[in-house]
Formats: sequence, structure tokens, C-alpha cells
Amino acid sequence: MKKAFKEAFPHTIPILTGFLFLGMAYGVLMKTKGYGPVWSVLMSAVAFCGSMQFVAITLLTTVFQPVQAFLLSIMVNARHLFYGISMLNKYRGLGKIRYFLIYVLCDETFSITYGIEPPEGVERKYFYFAISLLNYLYWVFGTLLGGLAGNFISFNTEGLDFVLTALFVVLFIEQWKKKENRIMGIIGIVCSILSILIFGANQMVIPAMILIVLCLSGGRKKLCI
Repeated sequence: MKKAFKEAFPHTIPILTGFLFLGMAYGVLMKTKGYGPVWSVLMSAVAFCGSMQFVAITLLTTVFQPVQAFLLSIMVNARHLFYGISMLNKYRGLGKIRYFLIYVLCDETFSITYGIEPPEGVERKYFYFAISLLNYLYWVFGTLLGGLAGNFISFNTEGLDFVLTALFVVLFIEQWKKKENRIMGIIGIVCSILSILIFGANQMVIPAMILIVLCLSGGRKKLCI
């Protein structure tokens, strides 16, 4: 287990820096809306869905509309359905530890674990567990720091939630560096643009996801060569 964490840690350093800052931004935003560090940490530890947690700040501070909240949650997190399908082979045969891996699977953990294999001498389930747990703790700890910092600082937080978009851009660039991933990146960009043009910016997420899956499924034989 110790060796697994030692080998996994270098892969998570970019996530460490991103999650600490992003988690702090979330904690500060929660504090500005009247929710202290206990609530922000509890939300991060239980929900652990960064983008939806930012959206939830708005839901928590406006009139509660359960149907809207339900549909919005599906739209924001629909991509996890596709992550799960992609990770079926990766997490197959890992025993009970796979339940935790599934629970804490996020964009960043998916981006790491999907593209790498455990080094020689490290058991597969412990390697994936180490990556998942480290990323999970980075996010929760960053939230705690932000919640505590929010007690002592006050500033204009407008635009602070853009750090989430910035992190996604960085992850995309990292994947783009690998030539074999570029065609899939182009498919994602083209499908997203088409969905925006046809359905509009506010309704494009699910159509774009469906279109991307259809394209990748239809061309999987050529893409997997």
C-alpha cells in the first residue's frame, strides 16, 4: 500500500495544485453565502462533485425547486455515466475497493487512471485506490482551507468560479499532448459546437454527450487501433 501511494503521488500533483485552489475558491464562496467551513467540508466529503457543488451554491440560496435541481444535476453530471462505462474494464476484479473507486470517480481521477497502468510491483487496486483517495482528500482539504480563510478575508468573489473551467482546460491540454487522443478531442469539440448551434448554450450538454458517444461508438474500431 505504501509503495502504491509513493508511485501514485507524482501523477496527482497537478490535481493537488488545482484542487487546493479550486477547493479554497469553493469554501470561500460558500462562506460568502453564509455557510461555514463545516457545511462546505461536509458537502465536499459527501457529494464530491465539484462542478455541481458550485451550481448547488445557487440552488441553496434561491427558492428550492426540486425538479429543476434534479434535471440540472443530471445535465451537469451526465458525463459520469460515460466515465463509468469507460472504466468497467479498469476496475473489474478489484473486489470491494471498487465501490470506493466508483464513489469518488471524478473528471480528474478519470483523466489520470484511464491513461496509465500501475508500475511493476504495485498491485493494481492499491494504485488506483491511492490516486482516487489522494484526489478526494485534496478536494476536501482545499474546501476546509477556503472555509477557514473565508472567516478572515473579504473581497469581490465575482469570477472566482472560473477556476473550474480553467482546470478543465488544463486537463484537456494534457490529453491533447498525446497524439492518439487528439482525434477524440476534435470529435468532442466539433460535437459541442454543433450542439451549441442547434440547441443553444443552455441546452447543449446532454445532446453533446449523446453525439460524442455515438461518434466514438461508431468509430471505435478505427479509434482503438
